[in-house]
Amino acid sequence: MTAQKPFPRNGSGRSRATVVIQYVLLVAASLLVIFPLLISISVALQGPVVAPNLLPTPGNLDFGIFAQVFRDEPNLARWILNSFVVATVVTMGVIVTSSLAAYALSHAGFAGQAIVLFLALGTLMIPFEATIIPNFLFISSLKLRNSFPGLIIPFLGSGFGIFMLRQYFLTIPRELYDAARIDGCSDIRYLFSILAPLSMPALATLAIYTFLNTYNQYYWPLLITDTTEWRTTQVGISIFRSAEYQVFNAQMAANLIVMLPTLALLVLGQRQLVRGLTAGAVKG
Repeated sequence: MTAQKPFPRNGSGRSRATVVIQYVLLVAASLLVIFPLLISISVALQGPVVAPNLLPTPGNLDFGIFAQVFRDEPNLARWILNSFVVATVVTMGVIVTSSLAAYALSHAGFAGQAIVLFLALGTLMIPFEATIIPNFLFISSLKLRNSFPGLIIPFLGSGFGIFMLRQYFLTIPRELYDAARIDGCSDIRYLFSILAPLSMPALATLAIYTFLNTYNQYYWPLLITDTTEWRTTQVGISIFRSAEYQVFNAQMAANLIVMLPTLALLVLGQRQLVRGLTAGAVKG
């Protein structure tokens, strides 16, 4: 009696059937995740129909709707610029402040270090809605409403960023710090010339996370701005959808235009983001 041959196996010892099943499941999960994006593209290209279909007609694709959106709403480009500037400056500010605080909490060894770390983590337990009135009163007292500083200043510090970078800094061998100090390296130079490049995955993860959260803010920009010029994308696009509530293709086209910067950021930073999220997951 001839014995049955087992399934061929790859280098990791898994059979080809197992690998095929895993890839099929991953493709199905990916399609499920991007399904809303595909529907938005489909509806945007169908033209001004009363009841959009699931799929557009191949011979009746309306690519001009994206230019039409900018003609219908001349302020859309300014809203995107406002959000991009605010998100970029906030991200840079969070990286700098979180790096400095995390370095002090991981290398300085000062008295009360545990208390400061506890206070930083405590900010994560306070919902933003509980601090929005003090922030609003503070920004209003400085007469910074309808301005970039008013949109930026309350978000230049991040307890999450401090904790995340501190934990990553602790994974860098202490001997490297001692050797740098013996060679006469100052704390600032060690942080920005040695520690920061070695912590690039964590910094990139924090940067992407901060940029996306800031770019998609709605409540604070809605509260602190009351002129069309200073609206951000999320506030402006909600007003645009209300004005064009029956023009489905224009709504979807505007959503896609607003999404482009975040999609580009995710594509460009995908490798660093994955490295940052999985750092320390496997030891050795």
